[in-house]
Amino acid sequence: MNILSLFVLVPVVMLLAFIPCRNIKQVRTVGVIGAVIEVILALVLLCMFYQERAAGNTAEMLFMFDAVWYQSLNIHYSIGADGISVLMILLTSVIILTGTFASWNMNPLPKDFFMWLTLLSVGVYGFFISLDMFTMFFFYEIALIPMYLLIGLWGTGRKEYSAMKLTLMLMGGSAFLFVGILGIHFNSPLIDGQHTFDIMKIAANNTIPIGAQYWIFPLTFLGFGVLGALFPFHTWSPDGHASAPTAVSMLHAGVLMKLGGYGCFRIAMRLLPEAADELSWIFIILTGISVIYGALGAISQTDLKYINAYSSVSHCGLVLFAVLMMNKTAMTGAVMQMLSHGLMTALFFALIGMIYGRTHTRDIRQLGGLMKVMPFLSVAYVIAGLASLGLPGLSGFVAEMTIFVGSFEHADTFHRVFTIIAISSIVATAVYILKVVGKILYGPVIDEHHLELTDAVWHEKIAVVGLIICVAGMGLFPGWISNLISSSLAYIQ
Repeated sequence: MNILSLFVLVPVVMLLAFIPCRNIKQVRTVGVIGAVIEVILALVLLCMFYQERAAGNTAEMLFMFDAVWYQSLNIHYSIGADGISVLMILLTSVIILTGTFASWNMNPLPKDFFMWLTLLSVGVYGFFISLDMFTMFFFYEIALIPMYLLIGLWGTGRKEYSAMKLTLMLMGGSAFLFVGILGIHFNSPLIDGQHTFDIMKIAANNTIPIGAQYWIFPLTFLGFGVLGALFPFHTWSPDGHASAPTAVSMLHAGVLMKLGGYGCFRIAMRLLPEAADELSWIFIILTGISVIYGALGAISQTDLKYINAYSSVSHCGLVLFAVLMMNKTAMTGAVMQMLSHGLMTALFFALIGMIYGRTHTRDIRQLGGLMKVMPFLSVAYVIAGLASLGLPGLSGFVAEMTIFVGSFEHADTFHRVFTIIAISSIVATAVYILKVVGKILYGPVIDEHHLELTDAVWHEKIAVVGLIICVAGMGLFPGWISNLISSSLAYIQ
């Protein structure tokens, strides 16, 4: 069997294995075994990819498989992977595994929770390996639908409102996206007498009329951009993250939001290059606003989850901003930022969930002196904060610097002005990170009941340490990641 199909098959088998489970111990066992298998598969895929390249295989996509799914509409189950896909699959597997450990004591209905979370992972994996636009959209919807129940049933605060708001806004984006995909399909070249949904075939022919591109590109970029928290369609993100349970926040911010940037890169920019070149300035303005607005919004928040949610708006805005620059350096930075933000925001949400589970508050005004009470979680929070503000040696630095260098390659005033605006977000990021770290970790313990709290337990430490190793590893050894990405961008001049 094709190794890529296993990433969809394993979660499906996990769903079947969950059914006979009768207690939380059995649910945990299935969840951990399945997540570990996915991580092993991702590492095997990475090794196989390197072996193929070392053997001289220069094809843009490897491990391709194609089977007719719906002949009358020329829809295929078509899959394949380049270096970017491999990295996104690896990111997904790591966050699912660490999210499983972070949700060790999930109640109520742990079986139902992990089944919906696993279904969401089916959509994410399927999206990253799909080369047929309709199949990609199919998996995209599978990834979105479980979010409503995961937040609405297991969330906190205004969970029903947040779940409905998130679902309606993302489904609205899906409507734009579906129209854009159909526009690409019906304006694509005829192959064997039929229009095609195949991304690689459309990219190879590059014959979509420029007139059609002018209306298809905004719909497609906007459709994916909504999931990437594009201003002004970002408002679902803070509410959704704040109400979601820990593992859902980790997977949603760490992976699901990356579907937006990945889709913009893979479809909107690749298949509609002329319109992208002409109309990118509109979305550069919007993404520039996202970057600054998210950072400034985080400063004014007092809820730890809202702070991280607005931070995610800013960091995901950088991804879309870099994609719109349309040069190899900036796009390499965009993918590195997807990886970096995925890891560090998953770490943030895991830590916030662990702190909230002990203190029963996320309000920074009610927290203080946690370094004395829970040193392990506090040190990990400092590391996550330093990665977010771009400390050299951690993942945030290499990703953001690559984006800014690539963006500044444009010699015109417009691109450079907005690059400078985006760079200024670093200052705002430092402000809210240092403010929160100083407020909740140091100084006197505000609530005397917090003196009786315990630090992280073994399964929480596994999740936290695993993410910290990845954040530090990417920051210290970014070369192999950059090379994987660059080799997949050979088509960019």
